[in-house]
Amino acid sequence: QVQLVESGGGLVQAGGSLRLSCATSGGTFIRYKMGWFRQAPGKEREFVASIGRSGSSTAYANSVKGRFTISRDDAENTVYLQMNNLKAEDTAVYFCAASGKDLLTTTPSEYAYWGQGTQVTVSF
Repeated sequence: QVQLVESGGGLVQAGGSLRLSCATSGGTFIRYKMGWFRQAPGKEREFVASIGRSGSSTAYANSVKGRFTISRDDAENTVYLQMNNLKAEDTAVYFCAASGKDLLTTTPSEYAYWGQGTQVTVSF
């Protein structure tokens, strides 16, 4: 059973930066594609970014492209989300997830394992 624990969320002013981390355990990290999703109050969970095995490929939602960067450290079994130039609309609970699918996917249902989430709040 793969376990994921997010950290690094918090309160930041618009234009600021945060770096989220997701530590994994209980599985073979290098076998999984990893993703970040977010969910704002009253809204559905949405895709933010994903990264393939060994960081071979990445994908981003249009809303975060150019501002967010996903990366992974296979030696540390950790995936990161560097978030720069944050905007108020980035406020949400951010979740990391692991997928054993062959293709890099943006669909939440394709991810088998999820963390509990970390709150990111961006103030005006």
